[in-house]
Amino acid sequence: MLLLQLVLLTVLVPGGDSDDDFQEPITFRIILTSSFYNRARTQNQGSAWLGQLQTHGWDSKTGAFIFLRPWSRGNFSNEKFMELEKLFYSYSIRFLQVFQDHVSQWQLEYPFQVQLEGGCELHLGEASVGFVEIAYQGSDLMSFQNTSWWPSPKGGRRTEEVCTLFNRFYVINEIIHTLFSDTCPQFLLGLLDAGKAYLKRQVRPEAWLSTGPSPGPGRLLLVCHVSGFYPKPVWVTWMRGEQEHQGTRRGEVLPHADGTWYLQTSLDVEAREAAGLSCRVRHSSLEGQDIVLYWEQHRPVGLVFLVVIVPLVLLAGLAFWLWKRWKSHWRPQCTGLPPERDPSSPSSSTYLNPAQW
Repeated sequence: MLLLQLVLLTVLVPGGDSDDDFQEPITFRIILTSSFYNRARTQNQGSAWLGQLQTHGWDSKTGAFIFLRPWSRGNFSNEKFMELEKLFYSYSIRFLQVFQDHVSQWQLEYPFQVQLEGGCELHLGEASVGFVEIAYQGSDLMSFQNTSWWPSPKGGRRTEEVCTLFNRFYVINEIIHTLFSDTCPQFLLGLLDAGKAYLKRQVRPEAWLSTGPSPGPGRLLLVCHVSGFYPKPVWVTWMRGEQEHQGTRRGEVLPHADGTWYLQTSLDVEAREAAGLSCRVRHSSLEGQDIVLYWEQHRPVGLVFLVVIVPLVLLAGLAFWLWKRWKSHWRPQCTGLPPERDPSSPSSSTYLNPAQW
């Protein structure tokens, strides 16, 4: 098992020798969130994640796993998944019931949430590590080690009472130990092997520059956007020449719906100091050819708009105004009108025919 872990981690962890962000461990975790609205209404929600990639959903009504990737089954059989589904569903119901039965004793106040997170980690050259933790309202409640629950140091009396009760479930605790110490690592290895083509893919980022809201008079907020890259680790910074600018502020790497990532880094500088700055992007998909965007090359886009487009719009508006003015004052001149009639003429009571005009 350890040899298989070594082989898979060496193959599947990209760029592990060049940047801390590219390092393992690789983690698979299951999250069960139980919401307690009142005595009569509760709800369970479940999901499973490979690192920060969701691989499974869960139907809380039927207890069925939802496979979100073509390779989400790993190398487990349908029979094995059915067994795990029944186990997870029955445990989730029991989990709700235990907390509902002890609302008064543990001084729980509606509405509240209890979250269980369990999984395993694979470390290069080491045995896998299983873990299970429970939190109440976002704060650590207790954790599972070997076959026992241990209270959080800051949990107080409530935590100790919950641990005491959970440690009485000897059979369930043995099952939990087996699931996350043995079954989870086996499944994780199969998942990595089945999804290696997807996990090893390389998607090149797109990058562009913009300005953000002005930080103050005479200052600019320069923003470098990097989008659509995979895998997640990326290095983006503002540079002056070949030196990193110490004022670079890196945002959080955010996910896109297609599994790629987005990041922006910003720099607050005086407008007169913006010349000579550039944004450098380094990513494994670029194969050593960094993307470098220069601020001087970005500025003319705005200048072209101001210098060319705006005058053209003004000229078009002036031409339209002159045309409207000319049209409103122009009237056609008629030169073929019939002569005035003489009242004394015998034919004064009749109109001239066209031949007499």
